Amino acid sequence: QVQLVESGGGLVQAGGSLRLACAASGRIFSSYTMGWFRRAPGKDREFVAAIRWSGHNTYYADSVKGRFTISRDVAKNTVDLQMNSLKPEDTAVYYCAAGYPGSRYFSQYAYDSWGQGTQVTVSS
Repeated sequence: QVQLVESGGGLVQAGGSLRLACAASGRIFSSYTMGWFRRAPGKDREFVAAIRWSGHNTYYADSVKGRFTISRDVAKNTVDLQMNSLKPEDTAVYYCAAGYPGSRYFSQYAYDSWGQGTQVTVSS
């Protein structure tokens, strides 16, 4: 398994930006997919974005498309989530995940490694 550590969360006003980082340690296979999920208070964990470690494909939830950008740095073994035009409904704990989800990149059950999460709070 891969060990994942998230950072970069915090408090920001609506319309602002944050950049989350996920540092991965252990053996990263080129066939891995890295994902970002979030859990808002009282809600289930939901898909935010994913990227194939090969870098050829990225995927986004409709709710963040056009505002969030996922990227990865193979040399540093990191996956970042740039979040712009933040809204109060983006408030959640954000988790980084890794695994081989195949076409089910949107399903939390398809990932086998998780970080501890980082809190993002967007004030109105």
